[in-house]
Amino acid sequence: MLNWSWSGFFGYLVNPFILQGVFTTLWLTVVAILAGLVLGFCIAMMRRSQNRVVSAAARVYIWLFRGTPLLVQLIVIYTALPELGIRFNVWQAALLGLVLNEAAYLAEIVRSGIEAVPKGQVRAARALGMRERQIMRYIVMPQALKIIIPPLGNSVNGLLKTTSVTSVISMEELLRRTQVLIQERFEVLELFTVAALYYLLLTTLWDIVQRRIEKRFGRSDQPLAAGEQR
Repeated sequence: MLNWSWSGFFGYLVNPFILQGVFTTLWLTVVAILAGLVLGFCIAMMRRSQNRVVSAAARVYIWLFRGTPLLVQLIVIYTALPELGIRFNVWQAALLGLVLNEAAYLAEIVRSGIEAVPKGQVRAARALGMRERQIMRYIVMPQALKIIIPPLGNSVNGLLKTTSVTSVISMEELLRRTQVLIQERFEVLELFTVAALYYLLLTTLWDIVQRRIEKRFGRSDQPLAAGEQR
């Protein structure tokens, strides 16, 4: 193949510099989705609050972070905030941008899952004297979780690829490290192919995990076969 180096391609597949970028992409995704889910849950609760000020604040947050590109948010956090005396290093800015952005989307996923639970069940639980926290824990969330898991899994899949945007502020994840090697060795096609394969591998592995999770949490919805026990 013209201008293609098989030795370079296979060498980059196991290149420690590239593999470290893969690891960085993974931990960015894991931390961002977990922190984003916690923050998103809080925002979803604020969004459903009877207090108009609290609800409005949540609406504004979601509107702002869903309505502006992550790229712009990262640049503002990393380059504009220092002019106000607020400074973050590269990994702090990357993680903060990912978490704040992801939380806005996850908040709507959580809210829609909670609101999909029949209100009659909530009223019945209140009539039995259950507290709001108990209702949320034992009645609402177990049912909402089944609704939330599929879009949440898709968010993880998307976030694995979205981490590449942090390369614009020099976060040395997979794409950034690929670009660094390209500048040194000029093997553009080989390196970008390796990067694409790693992204494909990560998202494929997550798809397998997601299907298992969905199957596990969906079992309670399936009728038991004759003689089957839980």
